[in-house]
Amino acid sequence: MAKYDTQDIRNFVLAGHGDSGKTTLAEAILFKGKLTNRVGDISDGSTVMDFDPEEKARKISIEAGVAHLSWKGKELNIVDAPGHPDFAGEAAGAMGAVETAVICINATTGLMVNTRKMWANAGKAGLGRVIFITKIDHDNIDYDALLSSIKESFGDTPRIAMMPLGTGPACKGVVSVMEADGIKDAAIKKQALALRDKLVEAAVETDDKLMERYLEGGEITKAELEIALHKAIIMGKVAPILCVGAKKDIGVEAALDFIASYFPGPAEGKQRVGHLPGKEDKVSFPSKAEAPFSAQVYKLISDPFVGKLAYFRVFSGALATDTTFYNPRSGKTERIGKIFRLFGKDHQPVDRLIAGDLGAVMKVEDLRISDTMCTAEKPVQYPPIEFPRPMTSLAVEPKNRNDDTKIGAAIPKLAESDPTFHWTRDRQTHELVCTGLTQLHLDVTFHKLKAKFGVEVTTHPPKIPYLETITAKGDAQYRHKKQSGGSGQFAEVYMRVLPLERGKGFEFANEVSGGAIGQQFMPSIEKGVKSLMDHGVVAGFPVVDVKVEVYDGKEHPVDSKDIAFQTAGREAFRLCVQQAHPVLLEPIMEIDITVPAAKMGDIMGDLSGRRGKIHGSDTEGHNAVIKAHIPLAEIKSYASELRSITGGEGEYTVEFSHYDVVPNTIAHSITEAFRASKAHEKVEE
Repeated sequence: MAKYDTQDIRNFVLAGHGDSGKTTLAEAILFKGKLTNRVGDISDGSTVMDFDPEEKARKISIEAGVAHLSWKGKELNIVDAPGHPDFAGEAAGAMGAVETAVICINATTGLMVNTRKMWANAGKAGLGRVIFITKIDHDNIDYDALLSSIKESFGDTPRIAMMPLGTGPACKGVVSVMEADGIKDAAIKKQALALRDKLVEAAVETDDKLMERYLEGGEITKAELEIALHKAIIMGKVAPILCVGAKKDIGVEAALDFIASYFPGPAEGKQRVGHLPGKEDKVSFPSKAEAPFSAQVYKLISDPFVGKLAYFRVFSGALATDTTFYNPRSGKTERIGKIFRLFGKDHQPVDRLIAGDLGAVMKVEDLRISDTMCTAEKPVQYPPIEFPRPMTSLAVEPKNRNDDTKIGAAIPKLAESDPTFHWTRDRQTHELVCTGLTQLHLDVTFHKLKAKFGVEVTTHPPKIPYLETITAKGDAQYRHKKQSGGSGQFAEVYMRVLPLERGKGFEFANEVSGGAIGQQFMPSIEKGVKSLMDHGVVAGFPVVDVKVEVYDGKEHPVDSKDIAFQTAGREAFRLCVQQAHPVLLEPIMEIDITVPAAKMGDIMGDLSGRRGKIHGSDTEGHNAVIKAHIPLAEIKSYASELRSITGGEGEYTVEFSHYDVVPNTIAHSITEAFRASKAHEKVEE
């Protein structure tokens, strides 16, 4: 049984840019809570949170690590999310499981791209936000300039709650502005009182009576301020700023005290609202152990040896070991054995998990990220967690051809564990195309493929799925005659082709009169036409939007047969297309690009150079949103190029829009490349 109640739980995620000290802070917290006997170090791979071999090798967080500790009567659950944008999906999942986001900012490097993204994502998720300025004891710190940039980027909600006593190597510690009255040093006390006034000014906005008294010059007691600050964090009115130097144990204990005192509990933070499975009726349960059980999966790890490990957050009720739960997505009741709390790589068995807990269950194979776990008697289905959309694609094939079956089983398992990793088998190019957030994200995923499933792959840019079509009428005939000792082959076909409206596909019409070609041979002619349509006439791409009319021909009473009319139909179609002014079609994408407003002109110029056609723009705060149509061929590596232009602050989404004609100069080079490859194949033969 749990030794704490839901009201005692505090769940928070450490988020921010890479190298903002999140993992080191987590390790210092665990050491301070006497959960470890030393502060884990990223450089020697001894951290609790970064335990995956790939994380140790690269010395960065790739997975969201989870740990817990007790502190002054509160049960703290920490999720250490990766800071690199390449693994932003892990942070998205974690934000679906907590009430508070701790936005970590490196005091030396300041606000970075992912700092702003994590701040925005936490706000969108309805979480309380707290800022931790880390590495306050490092060299080259301009504390005042950093505070100015925080205010410029995040507005008036950030207010100093923990003041550093000096910065850089001279930093001696921190003081809580809430404890300003007890400070003995007069200069420090004066500074702390001024900062407390700013904190009070923001916190009292949560209570009309309190604010009225404050504006009239009345006294706000410390107890009243504590309640108001707690409420202000929950409501998003205040984002307290704290300072820590984790490696030198500066401010760590004070930060833990603040977390235990002011962070929202499960019943106070954002309350999850679901719906009845298959219906629109809203359903919500209170965050109490006595309520009906409900939980949601926010992370999965699939391992071919251990099986599936599903991380979940209990939103209501309780889950006991050796019991069952209902999955509304699958409609199945699943039996579970042991349930666990996680401490890095360690799975700690527990008898029961209650509302607010973060837990895990093993070997429930039909569980996916965002799945709801509940009871069949009181069902609920929570909205899926929103993850970033991947945009960087590579075609993948196993180095060892014998691994085709293995890769077919392994890739879906990797995608199941990572909602930001997608895969598809392109029906036109026949390539296995994998899509991730960045090149690094894909590199790490393919390393997992090798390490966990024993499949090594080679990659290359995906082929562009061009199409061929015609723009005019074409008319031709073809006689197929073959005699080789025994029975011969004979077929003659008169054919014309006409262009169809884009997207109409293919039509075949029998216009023969007088029985020149028997009805039984029409399917053979159509089969011959379709065989060439699949492989292309001009450049090896499928032919679309064509109507074929067979209007005359000849047959032989003995030598005419299916194969002969297939051949004649195919070759007549080839001649017709060559006469009908054939063109190549390319996929045109609808692209939405979000960039800092100052970069809008650069992006528009770049799009024009990529044959893009801009058809809309708008502003959203400090950002500009540009909408355009652009050929797929022009954005194969756009993710890295956009990061280069915008300093990593741009992002985009693409969706297929339509096909359009490829300009002649580009079509010519594609056609010539196809002919050269065919000539090379003949030489090799």
